[in-house]
Amino acid sequence: MKRSLGLIVILLSLVSACKDDVLPKPKAMLRLEYPAAKEALLESEHFSIKYNEMAKLKSESNNSFTLDYPLMKGSIFINYKVVNGNLDKLLTDAQKLSYEHVVKADGIYEEPVVNEPYNVYGMYYEVKGNAASQSQFYVTDSTKHFVTGSLYFYAKPNYDSILPAAVHLQKDIRKIIESLRWKE
Repeated sequence: MKRSLGLIVILLSLVSACKDDVLPKPKAMLRLEYPAAKEALLESEHFSIKYNEMAKLKSESNNSFTLDYPLMKGSIFINYKVVNGNLDKLLTDAQKLSYEHVVKADGIYEEPVVNEPYNVYGMYYEVKGNAASQSQFYVTDSTKHFVTGSLYFYAKPNYDSILPAAVHLQKDIRKIIESLRWKE
């Protein structure tokens, strides 16, 4: 009896040993696809830009605009200021605002903006990590006009979760910067 019980245990262990090892499934990311951008034109008193028609334009004033993306739960805030001998202060404030996110950011990458034919100069900041804003920019003509922009999401920052939407909206921000034209 003991012998047959031992034989059964050995046979069961051999049979169960032939199964494949259970491996954890690799982590996957949600694949989000957004519609192709269709351009709309924003004409303000001081400048014009092209923006993604998917955004809902909200005008706070003639100098402050919000491009709201409800599908992505994010917004791009755009502000205009007149340069009146205060360019150094405007530049310092814009740069300081971008680097306030360094506490939570894994990295901040700067990309100079130079569009000589249209007299547009500035800086684009891409923020990596769990920072409140994923992108910031400022552009100026150095004599009359100064525009700042920031990308924010409606949720607590979780970089892995918002990355697909952030990348999509960063493309829209680059289009805004490239299309900006000053009005005299």
